[in-house]
Amino acid sequence: MIDEILPSWVASAEKFGDVPEDTLFPEERPLIARAVDRRRREFVTGRHCARLALARIGFAPVPIPRGERGAPIWPAGTVGSITHCSGYRAAAVASADVARAVGIDAEPHEPLPDGVLPTIASPGEIAALRVMSDADGEVCWDRILFSAKESVYKVWFPLTRRWLDFSEAVVDIEPSGTFRARLLAADPAVGTDVLPGRWTVRGGHIATSITLPRP
Repeated sequence: MIDEILPSWVASAEKFGDVPEDTLFPEERPLIARAVDRRRREFVTGRHCARLALARIGFAPVPIPRGERGAPIWPAGTVGSITHCSGYRAAAVASADVARAVGIDAEPHEPLPDGVLPTIASPGEIAALRVMSDADGEVCWDRILFSAKESVYKVWFPLTRRWLDFSEAVVDIEPSGTFRARLLAADPAVGTDVLPGRWTVRGGHIATSITLPRP
């Protein structure tokens, strides 16, 4: 699913089930020593996907530690992103020679819980979602918006090392499978205030992606 919305210069791997915990490197085990079972499975399979994707761009398997705000620490010379939701795990990576940042997110294809949308969307975004829902009520547009903003953050944070609130990115979704995120919090490290992205829905899951190529 995830490779459908990524350019050819980004490698990816995905799993719809979990792998054994012995696939972890010893250095990674302390990171989930106190985690609940669900979180352990997400972490283990997410790291497994990351190593599969890294292998596809010529990198040997290595530990992938956790850095500030839980972000993966990628091997030198690479950029990437890991995502997981119920029944799905994925990772996407690229050489730092060709990419500045990669952000992906996956979500269940179901409406956001009650009360969540006003906390992540502006009045204008909510109005746009109503229009799209009237045109196609089978798609959970609110969850696509949420996922797109998660992908925005996964591109933003590795470049800026700063928090980005949901209200600091305005997302315009196109029914054709693309979106554009306008950043209201400027930062020269990003180099642009508009981030183009892509989305897809398949088999009960939503996936979104944003990739920033190196000029």
